[in-house]
Amino acid sequence: MRTTMGKPLAVAALAGSLVGLTGGAALADPPVVPNPGDIVGVGSQTTAPLFNQLSADYNAALTAAGDTTSPRLYSFDATGPTPIVLKAGTGSVARPTGTGIGQTYLHAVPSSVDFVRMDRGRLPSDLPTDTFVALAKDAASWAAKSGGHAPANLTTAQLKDIYTCVRTNWQQIDPSLPNATIKPFLPQPGSGLRDFFLKALGGGTPIIPGACVTSGVEDNQGTDPVLNDADALVPYSVGHYVGQAYFGRSTGSDAPGSLTVRGINGIAAVNTVSQTINAPFAATVYGRVLHDLVRGADWTATDAHGAALRNIFGTSGWICRNTTALADIKSHGFLPLPAGACGTTS
Repeated sequence: MRTTMGKPLAVAALAGSLVGLTGGAALADPPVVPNPGDIVGVGSQTTAPLFNQLSADYNAALTAAGDTTSPRLYSFDATGPTPIVLKAGTGSVARPTGTGIGQTYLHAVPSSVDFVRMDRGRLPSDLPTDTFVALAKDAASWAAKSGGHAPANLTTAQLKDIYTCVRTNWQQIDPSLPNATIKPFLPQPGSGLRDFFLKALGGGTPIIPGACVTSGVEDNQGTDPVLNDADALVPYSVGHYVGQAYFGRSTGSDAPGSLTVRGINGIAAVNTVSQTINAPFAATVYGRVLHDLVRGADWTATDAHGAALRNIFGTSGWICRNTTALADIKSHGFLPLPAGACGTTS
């Protein structure tokens, strides 16, 4: 495989009632260096823009409620300048660039990370002492250049063959397509999007990418010049794409560029009328629940840190119950989970 560059609930409820009036603008990284007791996250770029907005709105709500003591919520993007300082009093570190490295930072001793943004569920390799907390619904599909050689739809079997290098020319997909070499790309190893996509193609067992696959592009960044190619295709978060394409969530390199998200097995990934993830597509094996990962002992702890985690991420927490938080999820392209499902743990 080739590689390329590759507080109590009452306070939270009060904050929720005010956030619609006081929500701040989202920033790519925290506007201040977080305090040692704050809740700091890193991880997947898929939900990084969403957490920029959630953290701005949550913190503004606490301030508007007169709460000066509850831990604030902060999130660092997976891309951007490096090194960074995660919390006051700690040294600078290289920016974590995805779920895998985020997990490593979560378990560093000492750790300045309190949660990891995950765009996949639990894998056998994950620590049983970790807790996955459900956030929202997404789906993963593939994207290719608008006006390029790729068709509007590919089947699971065709995608599997492309990523195992069994089919390397578009005419092996359909004789009416151009006689041109297919150029499959994948995010870097450790990417949750990569892990989920390969597992879906393998029917539950991840396929092994072939030697024709170029690995190392950033998740959901269609502006990468290597993807501006008529023959390139790459996995893409459907929700992230919807946020970029329809809700103005593109910033800098985090944009679809010339790419459009395509369908699988005859089912379109995007409902262009409602400008949402297509519900029938989300109901297939390509639908996925986004999570946040925390240390299990932290989640169940009775101290202020444990309470803050549950008040933010839990089933009765701010993200799952606050109307502005739910609006943030929708405007970033994702589907809110039903009450009672959001904030559940596994």
